[in-house]
Amino acid sequence: MNSSRFRRSFLALLVTAAVAVPLCGATVPRVPAPRPAAIDTAAGPEARYAANRDNAVEAARMADAHGDHKRATRLRALADPGRRLLTFDARGTGRAVEVHGDLTRAIRIAVLVPGSDTTLDTYERFAKGARALHHELGPDAAVVSWLGYDTPATIGTTVLTPGRAADAAPELRSFVGEMSRMNPGARIAALCHSYGSVVCGRAAPGLGIDDLVLYGSPGTGVDTAAALATPARVWAGRGSDDWIAEVPYASVELFGTAVGHGMDPVSPGYGARPFDAGDAGHSDYLRPGSTALRSIAGIVNGPARKDAKGDGRA
Repeated sequence: MNSSRFRRSFLALLVTAAVAVPLCGATVPRVPAPRPAAIDTAAGPEARYAANRDNAVEAARMADAHGDHKRATRLRALADPGRRLLTFDARGTGRAVEVHGDLTRAIRIAVLVPGSDTTLDTYERFAKGARALHHELGPDAAVVSWLGYDTPATIGTTVLTPGRAADAAPELRSFVGEMSRMNPGARIAALCHSYGSVVCGRAAPGLGIDDLVLYGSPGTGVDTAAALATPARVWAGRGSDDWIAEVPYASVELFGTAVGHGMDPVSPGYGARPFDAGDAGHSDYLRPGSTALRSIAGIVNGPARKDAKGDGRA
């Protein structure tokens, strides 16, 4: 069997297996939660932080009343006075956009775009990586953990297709535009992990960033960095212990939809700038003290001048 037929067969097997997996989560009752806080669009960050903390307090109360004490505990952690939530919505699997650092005074802003299985119930591990990056970058930077879309489940069909990414891309573009208006002098990098790379691939044209960083990526939906249609510098890295290297990097039409996410971004033919991710596993690229964290921080630090942009090629 040639490699193309093998990839098609393997992807078909993945889809079949995913469909066959019992969708247990569909039968779990959803925890009641309040509507997001009504916030004046002209309100500054501090007013937004306060309103969203209050909303998280109410969400925790409702979760407790429903009997989901674990979720209530997680929500109370987000309501801590030290948390800076630009956006918060506890309904369903939840959304949260949190700022680490001073957003309006930062000279560099890193926006972290997460991959599959990132929800309010798993949010703290995502935020932990954001805090580690902020510590590495120092006080002149701000890091935003952007859980601004409904991430797919790792076990299921949605992670194999671009549907969730297509829905998320306009939201990410809008958010980055908001960051640019809030702090027009800052360099902005989008750091895209796992399925987040698919989101960033969809959002890349017109995203308005200086650096696009792909790590632990299953692909971006296109086969070259140039096809992302962005003036940003495009980077790609993968740790030696990351299982994502074993996925079939291809995209085929099956059952009327695209399955798979195309070319491996770390392959030379893709054309991204490589960075050293060391021995990172799939979930620990932002582990404190790691080679991958230092490399990613170095990219975010970037050239001294905002207008010193690359062309996205290696």
